[in-house]
Amino acid sequence: MKKMFMCCLLSYFFVIILTGCSNHLENKYNEKSTNEVKDIKEESGEREKIFDKIEVEMNNIDSGENKNDMLNPSNKTENSIETKNEPKDEDLVKIIDYIPNIFIDLKYATTDNFTGVVIYENDEAYLRYGTLKKIIKVQEELNNMGYSLLIWDAYRPVDAQFRLWEVCPNPTYVANPNNGYSSHSRGNTIDLSIVKLDGTDIEMPSDFDEFTKIADRDYSDVSEEAKENAILLENIMKKNGFNAYFGEWWHFSDKTSYEVVK
Repeated sequence: MKKMFMCCLLSYFFVIILTGCSNHLENKYNEKSTNEVKDIKEESGEREKIFDKIEVEMNNIDSGENKNDMLNPSNKTENSIETKNEPKDEDLVKIIDYIPNIFIDLKYATTDNFTGVVIYENDEAYLRYGTLKKIIKVQEELNNMGYSLLIWDAYRPVDAQFRLWEVCPNPTYVANPNNGYSSHSRGNTIDLSIVKLDGTDIEMPSDFDEFTKIADRDYSDVSEEAKENAILLENIMKKNGFNAYFGEWWHFSDKTSYEVVK
């Protein structure tokens, strides 16, 4: 009996000890879980604060840009132009860079001209940007009709004009640079013709630098087809802001004048 009582008592204490350990472990686990949840909540709170701060700063930047645009409406346009680096109207620019499908045959850069000698140092054709913008419109209109421009002469450097005078000192055919400069040296004058889109020639009144009456704009001494083609070119050039020189059907000057480029 006594022995049985001692066994029950030991079992009772053993149960109490196990229950205490279990409660202790549970409390430890709950405490750890609570701390971890707390840590997670704190980390989430910090992240939310950071995101909120970034959002506020972005809104401030956007508001500042919008406000600046509202106060200066021209900013957007000016920035667009600066990005494109569009030249000024008075700048000399290479024609082929802006009209890649145009045909260029600078006669004075070859021996195929009335002097029989090379006058220009290179075969690159230049114009004032303001003049070129008008030529672009002419080219677009002709392209829609199945034609293209063919350039024979454009900007002429002053030193080239002196060389031309040395080779042919005849004021009937060449402007004397000692008395005044050729309009070609202003970068707003161009000698040109019309060809098909593939570069094939069409009938025109004459070749370049023809010094007889068939070169003028009377057209009474040329074929009907040549007359119609020359008039087509003349009308389109005039419509886009050019004056036509009567003595040479291929010679046109921009109505906007520029200073001579020396």
